[in-house]
Amino acid sequence: MESEQYVSPILAAGAIALVFAALLTILAAELPGAVAVRRFVTGHGQRAMFAVAAIAMAGSLYYSNVVGFVPCDLCWYQRIAMYPLAVLLGVTVVSRGRLEPKYIVAMAGIGLAISIYHYQLQLFPEQQEFCTSSSVSCTGKYVNQFGFVSIPFMAGSAFLTVLLLQLAEARIGYLRSRGLVDA
Repeated sequence: MESEQYVSPILAAGAIALVFAALLTILAAELPGAVAVRRFVTGHGQRAMFAVAAIAMAGSLYYSNVVGFVPCDLCWYQRIAMYPLAVLLGVTVVSRGRLEPKYIVAMAGIGLAISIYHYQLQLFPEQQEFCTSSSVSCTGKYVNQFGFVSIPFMAGSAFLTVLLLQLAEARIGYLRSRGLVDA
């Protein structure tokens, strides 16, 4: 599909940028004058996590339903972790509630582990393949942007970003409870 040549570079660059932005958020939250960053993370952190998870979910649906890429077994497992995360965070945003961090960490952590395994399987395809039950190989690369960004890399970036944002929330709470930062 022709749109894939335009969408994949945007999604790949976005995946990389999100991880860096989340890392910078954690670092900035430590700075004494970064009140605005801390307020954003504590007030809108779960909205940001929802945005990341929703974009990842939409991206996977785009690749399978629009472009026609058939997901392998490991792609399905990553979806099993990402889709409920997006839905639960979406319900939380709409209801103006808070999703318990243990659920976010569990789903994003499992998804990240699967993504890492899947990505390294693509990097080193000569090893024994885990997914042999479907007709689609887990070592195949439908997307290879910038020479290293594949679909499992993008999924892993989304899971990692969600985990880093959750870590930033937890870190800010810790710093506030100790009186180490204001607001």
